Amino acid sequence: MTVPSNDELLFLALGGAGEIGMNLNLYGTAGKWLMVDLGIGFADGTMAGVEVVMPDPEFIVERRKDLVGIVLTHAHEDHLGAVADLWPRLKAPVYATPFAASVLKRKLIDAGLRDQVPVTEIPLGGKFDLRPFELEMITMTHSILEPNALAIRTKFGTVFHTGDWKIDPEPLLGDLTDEAMLKRIGDEGALAMVCDSTNVFVEGEAGSEARVRTNLEKLVRGHKGRVAVTCFASNLARVESIALAAVAAGRHPVLSGRALNRMLEAAQECGYLLDFPECVSEQQAGYLPRDKVLFICTGSQGEPRASMSKLAGGEHRDLVLEAGDTAIFSSRVIPGNEHSVGRLQNALMARGVKVITDREADIHVSGHPARDELVRVYQWVRPKIALPVHGEVRHMMEHAELARACQVPETIVAPNGTLVRLAPGPAEIIDHVFSGRLARDGDGLIPLDGESLRERRKLLWNGAAAATLVVDRKGKPLAPPKVSLRGIDDKDGELEEAIVEALDGMLAGLRASERSDDGRIEEAARQAVRRVVRAHLGKKPLTDVHIVRI
Repeated sequence: MTVPSNDELLFLALGGAGEIGMNLNLYGTAGKWLMVDLGIGFADGTMAGVEVVMPDPEFIVERRKDLVGIVLTHAHEDHLGAVADLWPRLKAPVYATPFAASVLKRKLIDAGLRDQVPVTEIPLGGKFDLRPFELEMITMTHSILEPNALAIRTKFGTVFHTGDWKIDPEPLLGDLTDEAMLKRIGDEGALAMVCDSTNVFVEGEAGSEARVRTNLEKLVRGHKGRVAVTCFASNLARVESIALAAVAAGRHPVLSGRALNRMLEAAQECGYLLDFPECVSEQQAGYLPRDKVLFICTGSQGEPRASMSKLAGGEHRDLVLEAGDTAIFSSRVIPGNEHSVGRLQNALMARGVKVITDREADIHVSGHPARDELVRVYQWVRPKIALPVHGEVRHMMEHAELARACQVPETIVAPNGTLVRLAPGPAEIIDHVFSGRLARDGDGLIPLDGESLRERRKLLWNGAAAATLVVDRKGKPLAPPKVSLRGIDDKDGELEEAIVEALDGMLAGLRASERSDDGRIEEAARQAVRRVVRAHLGKKPLTDVHIVRI
């Protein structure tokens, strides 16, 4: 499907459907495409040397002349974190509400793109046209400032794209969910609802930030010594709650971590948190008594370079946690981060620091809707089609079942790369397209399934061996082979000796015509090296052979 026709409305997820994170959604009609969100995800332990991954936008890059714009629903990394990386391939205008635009601006400055990327600020609740799409931002609540759903109006009807959301009666920062607008969309007749599936297995409701604020204040009051609290830097209502809990307990808040400071700067630039409690700098915090400070730290997911990890390792330049101090995790563990968070908490405990998580105290609520909230919004919007996104396949399947129970006539489960025709007629899957992954590698991007990362994985598991053979023009050896092993245990040199012997035997066994062919010698030497290592260690190392002819 190269160009969507005038007679159809298409939906395609290239990221965020079949996984949590890396959101990239496309809508197509009348020859044009609209992109909603462009986010990143974080690497797992199988991706050697990689921290950040993102959708491969190849499908829409090939059609970028038909891309009318990139609309960002909010400022979380999994919704806008890939803009600076991928915009040079897309070169489309970007639209966002003020806070998301402020956060994005800082990323573009870091990438040297601030003056190249056209970013248009859309006011909360604003309407704008990206023909043939008519768009309206709808205020929701979530765990970040200015989360938005989108009403995407086309000649086939309105698609309600929820973004990330919950229903919080006391969000503390920002406006309430625009319930009246959601009901109005339902009354007008919604064609489809493309909806967050993250917490579909969670009964009840997500809970309110107001409850967390009360509980944090009680918790901080009950501890002596230094207190360090970590949370998601983007959850500024939570950050404010922690700072207020510090003040209520007679402590001075200390912001520790670049991401926290940048988020607070962006919020204040947009008129939020202008009365945020006065903070003591990290450099000055060490002069205060232990029971008079509270560190607000980055690193709730065990990120190795974040503030909490530096404290756990005794590596922070200005701050310290010792026996008798307390570390509070006002966050949940994102699936896949269990090992890194466990390692961080173990390191803190080994220093004699008391660790408190949301398992021991009611100090976190999710930013995503639980089942009761999903049901409520389906009752308000009453779409003809439910299309779950923002979840693993198991989340999307369960979400589809819930939508059917809410009397939604049609449900479609469409993982990344699944091209769906929403209209006309019944919704149906009509094609599958490429939906790969890119990895941020230094300052560049490489395919996640490309040769570079495949070789790194081989190095990680099997090590590397290199052999240099010095021969004359006829291929006769002029010096013993030189062997180098990396990541392979050979303390007594026995393995290296066996490889040299095998290489000598290999050269002696080649015919004269073969010894004159560098390629033939290289391949025979590579096989000899791998055969010896496999026989000794059961491994197949990444092997390089160099031929020097004299």
